Amino acid sequence: MALRADWLPALTAFESAARHQNFAHAAEELHLTASAVSHHVRKLESRLGVALFQRHARGVSLTAEGRQLADAAGTALADVDGVLRSLRGARDDEGRVRITTLHSLTYTWLLPRLPAFTQAHPGIALSVDTEIALTRFDDGGPDLGIRHGPGHWPGLTAHFLMDEALFPVTSPEYAAAAGIGGAADLTRHPLIADHARQGWHDWFRAAHVHGAKFEERYTFSDTTDAMKAAAAGLGIALARSWIAVPYLQGGELVRLPVPSMPARWGYYAVYPAHRRLRPAAQVFLDWLLDTARDG
Repeated sequence: MALRADWLPALTAFESAARHQNFAHAAEELHLTASAVSHHVRKLESRLGVALFQRHARGVSLTAEGRQLADAAGTALADVDGVLRSLRGARDDEGRVRITTLHSLTYTWLLPRLPAFTQAHPGIALSVDTEIALTRFDDGGPDLGIRHGPGHWPGLTAHFLMDEALFPVTSPEYAAAAGIGGAADLTRHPLIADHARQGWHDWFRAAHVHGAKFEERYTFSDTTDAMKAAAAGLGIALARSWIAVPYLQGGELVRLPVPSMPARWGYYAVYPAHRRLRPAAQVFLDWLLDTARDG
């Protein structure tokens, strides 16, 4: 027997009634009346020539035939609903860009600039992931990422965004009391470090302070926390130029009168080399490149 389209309302009503074992609850779920649900079920029973429910004073219960049909109808309708949700989700995702990046760069550089992107492209939604672990670009994963490094990663296309410099910073109150006049003076103060590949050893070498003995009293996994620690007066942190901007502008941190060091690595926008970016992701990448170029 071929399934005709006019069977679908009756099957939908029956499947809901079978799940609830109650016509009134099924009616509420389907925005129908209980009598309409009952009518659909009786129509289905008439067409099939079997009783699907046993009706009694306390309500209804499925017959053996009803249980068999309920199992099949429930599975089929769930499958259809899953496909519909997937199709709707795929349509909705066309306008969403998934980005993976660093928490510190998101907080200090990306977020202050995102209102300009949203104003220019109000139809594009963004999902930003700032997990510490290096994200893999699997199917269903991020569209693109912002990475800090040498600029080449296996299997990824990389677009240069910006370089940075490293320089010591501390809170204004600490700086006023520290009496620092040169790079060697920093060895007498508690230093704040993060897990970046370049740190205080590199900076002292670049500042020509050789064989320096110093104490990295505080170490943080994220540069944002290192900046906050310095702003709290815990000591002196080695700041990255783009990450330090809001702290310097807000007066939470000040640069010390000592040399700056060019960073060995920069920031890059990356995505899988084998996969063309979706239109919305390409729009975001173009904006990202223009914004980084403007500073």
